[in-house]
Amino acid sequence: MIPEIVDALYEAAFISEKWPAVLARITQAAASKGGALFVFADGMPIRGKAIPQLQGLMDEVLADEVLRFSTAATRMSTVRPASFVDVDSFMTAKEIIDDPVRIRLRARGLGAHACAAIPMPSGEIAMFVFQRGLEDGAYRQEHFALLDRMRPDMARASLAAVRLGLERARGTVEAMAMIGLPAAVLAANGRVRLTNALFDREKTLFLPTAFGGIAIANPECNRLFQLALQAASGELAPRSIPVRNALAPPVVLHVLPLKRDAHDLFGGGDFLVVATAISASALVPSPTILTGLFDLTSAEVRLATALAKGLSLKAAAAEANLQFSTVRTYLNRIFRKTGTNQQSQLVALLKSAHPFRH
Repeated sequence: MIPEIVDALYEAAFISEKWPAVLARITQAAASKGGALFVFADGMPIRGKAIPQLQGLMDEVLADEVLRFSTAATRMSTVRPASFVDVDSFMTAKEIIDDPVRIRLRARGLGAHACAAIPMPSGEIAMFVFQRGLEDGAYRQEHFALLDRMRPDMARASLAAVRLGLERARGTVEAMAMIGLPAAVLAANGRVRLTNALFDREKTLFLPTAFGGIAIANPECNRLFQLALQAASGELAPRSIPVRNALAPPVVLHVLPLKRDAHDLFGGGDFLVVATAISASALVPSPTILTGLFDLTSAEVRLATALAKGLSLKAAAAEANLQFSTVRTYLNRIFRKTGTNQQSQLVALLKSAHPFRH
């Protein structure tokens, strides 16, 4: 079930009218009855897509400022949960009763909410929200676990969707221009079909290979990159790959499979490769940025954030009330996902994230 949903997510990334159907499939898989995607951006109207049964309410919410800034929406925009969470646990009983959107949802038989917020490198927030039926009670841990399994793919699909403004890409050239980040379209054999100007300027990040392919200059990063290109549909593979070299700031390379209509849109291309810049600063990053960039689990995010704040591994274990051996295991996983092998390297990488400059 999940591999088919993931394929549909990557199709919807470029074919916006597919969002209602893919949200409906996620809704069903997560034992829910409602589902929606919202995009928040400074200075821009809130945008959104919903399952077909809720599109009327979505249109009402987007047109009404009182509804757009309901208690639940404001609270989740502030909390920005990295993994899917129970929205009701962040609200009082009275807030749930009085929230204008919740009133309308209850009239449609919808109750408990699950939500995750995913930051985009250009500053937008993609927020996925699902609702259980009133008679079905609260979300259970297995529901959150299933949604979190798909969250990294939701993040990568959203990266393309928000750059296109949740509108359909009208053509390959337009899509590549609107992405606004270094991007290349690759065939299944790794051969480059198309690049944009930002990608062409990245002289230190990529190396040309025989028969029109590309490789990453860093050998270990290139190994992960080739694994991502070779992975079968639905197979767990590294699709957000941190890349470091001595000549340029570190970046994260996202590999988006081009599925169904998106495959045709890009002239039969099989992958879109998009680079997101990372640069160090004095600021500790938001945990949601870590999940969006590196596919970290909630436990890994908490550990990474603690280390970025200056805690030792032992102190981070004590703060989380975990065995030292457990956090050591988490740290090794974080090293693999971020392409680092020392805590000092990890902390430098996790300080902040910024989009590419045009």
